[in-house]
Amino acid sequence: MTIRGLIFDFDGLILDTEMPYCEAWTQSFARYGFLFTVEDYKKAIGTGPSAYDMAEHLKQLTNGVVDPLTIRNETRVKVKELILRQPMLPGVQNFLESGQKMGLPMAVASSSEREWVEGYLSHLNIRHFFSAVCTADDVKRVKPNPELFLLAAGKIGLAPNEVIVFEDSPNGIAAAKAANMFCVAIPNPITISMDLSQADLVVESFNKINLVNLLKSNNQI
Repeated sequence: MTIRGLIFDFDGLILDTEMPYCEAWTQSFARYGFLFTVEDYKKAIGTGPSAYDMAEHLKQLTNGVVDPLTIRNETRVKVKELILRQPMLPGVQNFLESGQKMGLPMAVASSSEREWVEGYLSHLNIRHFFSAVCTADDVKRVKPNPELFLLAAGKIGLAPNEVIVFEDSPNGIAAAKAANMFCVAIPNPITISMDLSQADLVVESFNKINLVNLLKSNNQI
C-alpha cells in the first residue's frame, strides 16, 4: 500500500462546529422547557438528520407547537454566530501546509451541506488546499455509509488503499473502514468520550502527527 492522498472530515475535525451546535440546540430546547444534553447531541454527530433530527424531536416534545423548519433556521443563526468565534482546531493549518508541500492531493468528505462546508473553508482561508470537496449534496447516503469517502478518493484520482482518512466521530470512522481506507481519529471535546477504537490510529491533535513518519509507516504495510 502506497499512500498518495489525504481525505478530511470537516465538522469537529478542522473546525469545532460541534460544541457551538450543541450549545445552540441546548438553548433552543431550554426555550420550551426541555433539556438537551451532550449525550443527545452525540446521536447526530458524523451523520445526517435521518439518524437524529433535533427539530423533529423538539416538535414531538411540544406536541407540534414547534415548527421544525422555523426552529432549525433560528438555531442555525445562533450556531453560525458561535462558530465564527472559533479558530481552526490545533495543528490543522500546519498539517495542510505539509501535505501541500509534499504534493499530496487532499479532499474534504463531509455529511454536511455544501454551502455550510464551502462557506467555512473559505472563511478559514483554507479552501485552496483541497482539490475536491464532497458533501451530503453529492451522495444518496452519508456516513456511516462509505459513499462520501469513495467519491472523494475518486475525485482526487486515487484508490481506497491509497488514501488516509482523518475523522473525529464513530460514524465517520465506520464509513472510512467500510471504504477500506486507513483511518486516523482525532477526537474533539465532544467525541473524546465516544468509542473511536475502530480507527487504525487515535491521536490527540494534528500537532501530534508527523506526516512524513505517518506516510512511511503506512507505505511499509
